[in-house]
Amino acid sequence: MPVSSENVLKAIKAMRESTPQRKVAQGVDLSINLRDIDPKKPEGRIDLDVALPHEVGKPYKVGVFGEGELARRARDAGADLVLGRADIEALGRERKRAKKLADEFQFFLAQADFMVTIGKALGPVLGPRGKMPKPIPPTADPRPLIERLKKTLKVRTKDQPTLHAHIGVENMSDEGLAANARAVLDAVEHRLDGLSKVRSIHLKMTMGKPVKVEV
Repeated sequence: MPVSSENVLKAIKAMRESTPQRKVAQGVDLSINLRDIDPKKPEGRIDLDVALPHEVGKPYKVGVFGEGELARRARDAGADLVLGRADIEALGRERKRAKKLADEFQFFLAQADFMVTIGKALGPVLGPRGKMPKPIPPTADPRPLIERLKKTLKVRTKDQPTLHAHIGVENMSDEGLAANARAVLDAVEHRLDGLSKVRSIHLKMTMGKPVKVEV
């Protein structure tokens, strides 16, 4: 039985009522606590890319590895950074800079024939963070992918059986927050083939207390 939109909206209203007002818009996070799952085992790891119906305030950053026509189209399509083959090799020698880039950007796309070079130079940095680039042909139009990724949330387990998802900011409407929450919940439910392995679900603003979502 999926989580109802009514229960998500009820939790959002309770979260707003119980959280003190601040001068800046607070973030809104969804946490899903799991049971009978060991994230240290391959079968217990969850790594999802969830396309949200609404942006979460500030679009996610997308970097593109490519040259020539693909690089030009990527810049025109709003890529936050475009790097060529020489840049990849330089980053491979500058591990500190590579780590900073990997932490700053949520997603990467790469010209398909760059993937071997990226794997050798940046695989040790991007791989553990779940940020290896998605390959695209050099003749492809990257615009639809870039626009989709700017609203795509990466949801993954780390050491604990808990999923954390930043689904928006408090100045979004209740309906917008609920739609983003439902997108994450639906993706997790599909991955787990139901909600039997979900122990609890909570919503929380940055400075507030967690509010339980009834399942």
